[in-house]
Amino acid sequence: QVQLVESGGGLVHPGGSLRLACAASGNIFANDAMDWYRQAPGKPREWLATITSSGSTFYAVPVKGRFTISRDNAQNKMFLQMNSLQPEDTAVYYCHAPDHWGQGTQVTVSS
Repeated sequence: QVQLVESGGGLVHPGGSLRLACAASGNIFANDAMDWYRQAPGKPREWLATITSSGSTFYAVPVKGRFTISRDNAQNKMFLQMNSLQPEDTAVYYCHAPDHWGQGTQVTVSS
């Protein structure tokens, strides 16, 4: 059974940084592209970034240059380094693999 578990969310001041992690278990990860999404209250879920099995990365315009996606296949983990956070980054952040979602981790950016 595949399971994705996010961690690392929390409250941060504007301009601050957070590093999210996604731990994957089950028959998944090394050969799969994986993604980060987020969903703010009252808004649809938004794609943020993708990392392929070979390590190629792709970013949505709102986060390009501020967020960095990475993965550690040996540990079955994926990460999202988030810098220069702003209040509009407040959302629940989700890890995604083909046909699977994590439960989400809350990120709140507020002074």
